[in-house]
Amino acid sequence: MTSYPVRTYEDVRAALLARREIALLDVREEDPHAQAHPLFAANVPLSKLELDAYTRLPRRDVPIVLFDAGEGLAQRAADKLASLGYTQIALLAGGLDGWIRAGGEVFRDVNVPSKAFGELVEAQRHTPSLSAEAVETLLKHGDDVVVLDARRFDEYQTMNIPGSVSVPGAELVLRARALAPDPKTRVIVNCAGRTRSIIGAQSLVNAGLPNPVAALRNGTIGWTLAGQTLEHGSHRQFDAQAGLDAASLDASRSASRALADSAGAGRTSLDEAARWANEPSRTTYRFDVRTPAEYENAHAPGFQGAPGGQLVQETDMFAPVRGARVVLFDDDGVRANMTASWLAQMNIEVYVVDGAAPQALTESGPWRGAKAEAPPIPEVSAHELAALLADASSGTLVIDVTSSANHVKAHIPGAYWLVRSRLVNAIDDLRALPDAKRYVVTCGTNALAPFAAADIAALTGKPVHVLAGGTAAWIRAGLPTENGDARLASPRIDRYRRPYEGTDNAREAMNAYLEWEYGLVAQLERDGTHGFFVI
Repeated sequence: MTSYPVRTYEDVRAALLARREIALLDVREEDPHAQAHPLFAANVPLSKLELDAYTRLPRRDVPIVLFDAGEGLAQRAADKLASLGYTQIALLAGGLDGWIRAGGEVFRDVNVPSKAFGELVEAQRHTPSLSAEAVETLLKHGDDVVVLDARRFDEYQTMNIPGSVSVPGAELVLRARALAPDPKTRVIVNCAGRTRSIIGAQSLVNAGLPNPVAALRNGTIGWTLAGQTLEHGSHRQFDAQAGLDAASLDASRSASRALADSAGAGRTSLDEAARWANEPSRTTYRFDVRTPAEYENAHAPGFQGAPGGQLVQETDMFAPVRGARVVLFDDDGVRANMTASWLAQMNIEVYVVDGAAPQALTESGPWRGAKAEAPPIPEVSAHELAALLADASSGTLVIDVTSSANHVKAHIPGAYWLVRSRLVNAIDDLRALPDAKRYVVTCGTNALAPFAAADIAALTGKPVHVLAGGTAAWIRAGLPTENGDARLASPRIDRYRRPYEGTDNAREAMNAYLEWEYGLVAQLERDGTHGFFVI
């Protein structure tokens, strides 16, 4: 077993305070991560490390500190990262327990830096808000009010305030003047909980929108707790094709630039950002903060699509290297500047691209980040697998390593699901996973399956294949699927269930979540490593 250096709580804390680059990575699955972790610990699960590492950790010699809670995952993650070419890998002394014993603060939930920052903004700026009951009264009485939902469109479709319009966070300042042209119209911003409601409403206030603005207090959670009805499956969106009034656009652009400058954001060019990305001594993330549709239509080489509202909400997911440099692009002068104004206040070194010509957007389609080369595992086609499964003497067992939610929704009949990080546990426990003569591994599109298949081959010494094209190819072939959770070979720990997602005690979970958010400012103060400020 390879031995790696150990870094202590005090060492990690000193790096954070000095703004030196460090990637503090929790390699457990999302659910255990959400139960307890340090403030700036980014969740990079061992189970998907090969798929995510090169995008989330673009510099191979970035200082990395790995931890788990005693499961042995950090050592395995270190070995994998070393095989991927990373050179400055260390383990956190004592893991999560060592952090706690040394006096380190731990936080619950996901995207905690952003949520804690949102609470700090409200505490210092006294962001105006209205209760769910007050907003419902305004809507029922037909008052002059628009409700703008600042979440992603897919989240909005899951549940939304009746009559609200989907306007994801970075679009708010750009679109609000067109959506509420009468300055007497009251504008209310909501999300599922608190953070994007607060940041969205405060963005409009900071940008000088002349309308009365308020956040919906506690978002759709507050709406539900008030006993009020939500809509589901709504499709109302801002009109992306509608032209923006020149005067309104100029006002939004001027205000956004002033806010970015005030917060300390820098300016750069596409050429300089490309040079930065190739520097061996600094990590540079490049993000295009426009809508996914705009990004896929045309974007600059090397820029990852990251809609600005989500980037502010999920800084730990998009940019897990604390102390890294972040470069933002848009084509309107509003969205990147507004996003930069918030990231700068979150103690992130951020720059906005100025003066980029449309002809510089030479790439199209979704982000295609570098990925580790998959191991050479023999494949079987969907119809070949169907024949194997029809022959009981073949002893074939299908293992599905997609997300648990995807597996429960639809999977190959008889397939067992497990999270890859629990392979050793499942294979050693015949009660969880029956023995087999042959294993066929699948996932949604065959991205993760080859890596898991190599692990299974090493653990069992049995023949292992992957399903060519994954479960998607099985479905395209017209072969049957089943749903449900009858054959789970490991717990569904790959995703933390949010308090509004049908937990057993929904009201208790939602109330507990809100209480937790209210306490984040005090936790920030106890932790002391954040460097956040509010302009």
